[in-house]
Amino acid sequence: MTKTTEDPRVRMWGPVCEAVALLLGPYAEVVLHDPDTDRVLEIWHPLGSRRAGDPSLLGELEALDPAARDVYGPYEKLLADGRRLSSVSAVLRDGDGRAAAVLCVNLDRTPLEKAAAVLSAFGAPTVHRPEPLFEQDWSERIQHAVGGYVREHGRPVERLTRQDRLAVLAELDQAGVFAVRKAAPAVAEALGISRSTVYALLTELRSTPSEGLAR
Repeated sequence: MTKTTEDPRVRMWGPVCEAVALLLGPYAEVVLHDPDTDRVLEIWHPLGSRRAGDPSLLGELEALDPAARDVYGPYEKLLADGRRLSSVSAVLRDGDGRAAAVLCVNLDRTPLEKAAAVLSAFGAPTVHRPEPLFEQDWSERIQHAVGGYVREHGRPVERLTRQDRLAVLAELDQAGVFAVRKAAPAVAEALGISRSTVYALLTELRSTPSEGLAR
């Protein structure tokens, strides 16, 4: 910031403005306006060509909603190059309650929108996995079955009921996972239970009509 004025309001509130600009920079500009002359008192990290002394074009403060308690936003603004800003404005008053300055913070949303687009692309829907690639991977089947059940029912593994575990074991048993010698310990670990509990539930499952275990 290049100081163009020794206005006492800049000396008073300038450190606050600079602190906000440093915290959010280089993606935010902080502007201090003079509501009496409708001019920019000072600007930190300008996002455009506006400088101190330029018109503020704030409008009449009296027309603002008094219920807002002198803080307005966040609201959207657009730059000429198409960038979208999230903006907040605050009326700063002196000891007599008079509006001495208006502080505006304009945050460039471009980096956030780019990051959101990247995250959205990573989280985009995927095609069904090619089962022939995984039909021999019994450890993958275990993780897929337990994880799918947890997501579908919205309960973490440690909160699964006996019926929940029976339903998961039924799916794994039907897929032939327990034909693999080391499958039971892996299932026990995935479900957070003991190996003996897995065997007990599996015995119960195989002696129970499958209709009662529908997911």
